[in-house]
Amino acid sequence: MFPGFTIFGKFISSYSLCALAGIFTACPLSIHWYKKRGGSDISMINVYLFGAIGVFFGMHILFGITNIPYWHILGEAADFKDFIMKFATLFGGSVFYGGLLGGLLAGGISAKVQKLSAGLVTDCAAPALALFHCFGRIGCFLGGCCYGVESEHGVVFTDSLIESANGVPRVPVQLYEAVFELALFFALWALLNKGVLKNRLLLVYLFSYAVGRFILEFWRGDEYRGFLFGLSTSQVVSILVFVVSAVLFIVKPKKKAESA
Repeated sequence: MFPGFTIFGKFISSYSLCALAGIFTACPLSIHWYKKRGGSDISMINVYLFGAIGVFFGMHILFGITNIPYWHILGEAADFKDFIMKFATLFGGSVFYGGLLGGLLAGGISAKVQKLSAGLVTDCAAPALALFHCFGRIGCFLGGCCYGVESEHGVVFTDSLIESANGVPRVPVQLYEAVFELALFFALWALLNKGVLKNRLLLVYLFSYAVGRFILEFWRGDEYRGFLFGLSTSQVVSILVFVVSAVLFIVKPKKKAESA
């Protein structure tokens, strides 16, 4: 597809541009919704800034965890420089779920410290998460990463930075997920505007995305990400995310009713 371009000797990836487009589209929308409902735009900006830190560390940490079978190479480093290079190889990639969970944790801490309404913050953030991820998956498609399984009627990548993705027709699973995320965005936005399921929209996003991601993983062809019990790492995480978010979704209104 179109992995990127070089300007002034520096390579600019399509994924980075799409991610930036997602940030500068989704975040302002979310901040607008929050401010419209009586919140402070500065407070929400702080939540996103701290959340971004959590995203950065979370996505790399989970990538490193998927590489546990290869951690032994750290002990084989010839010197400190070689150790850093091997460490960068093991933790240099990213996993969306790691970034999502890390961002939620850091953003949640920021909201707690600022004494914000967690329900209002997460309700306004949920549609934005889906929209941002939609842009991200388009970037994946352009870059040729997160590619799908071989298919007679698929898309042929020729310039993917991942060599194994090139040369054969593959299911454009990145675009399937982008469409799924866009549908989630509009659904969550509608619920937010109608005031339906207040304080629980993030949970709706989490268990809905977990189901979609679990299914779409069957069409992913990048098997190097690791497997556990015959399932991909993301499928295992999807099961955990679905169970926890679904339970919280069911229990939360009961607690509210008991305290009323």
